[in-house]
Amino acid sequence: LLRRRVDVLILELGGNDGLRGISVAAMRENLQGIMDRVRAKNSEVRIVLAGMEAPPNMGEAYTSAFRKVFLELAEKNQVPLIPFLLEGVGGIPELNLADRIHPNVEGHRIVAENVWEVLKGVLE
Repeated sequence: LLRRRVDVLILELGGNDGLRGISVAAMRENLQGIMDRVRAKNSEVRIVLAGMEAPPNMGEAYTSAFRKVFLELAEKNQVPLIPFLLEGVGGIPELNLADRIHPNVEGHRIVAENVWEVLKGVLE
């Protein structure tokens, strides 16, 4: 990615991190590091941060802290935020593949709408 000029970068990290229970601090550091490296390579890039949710079985403290990382980093870095990439899709069986994690065709249509809702303002 860094070998090419990128005008807009949609950055999402966290689905697998949440499933694995990675520390929120490590996730925050990883996301910030990606943004820093991209901006060091191209200071003009427009970054959109896509939020993710941790599964509820990780406990309320973890899921709450996980959720806050995206908002905090969006504010700190002054980038637009897609609050939850899988809004309207996550946890809805008929919108996901048999693995119950990844969106199917209909689920992807909703994800695309979630992204477009924020991205259209960046591209205007």
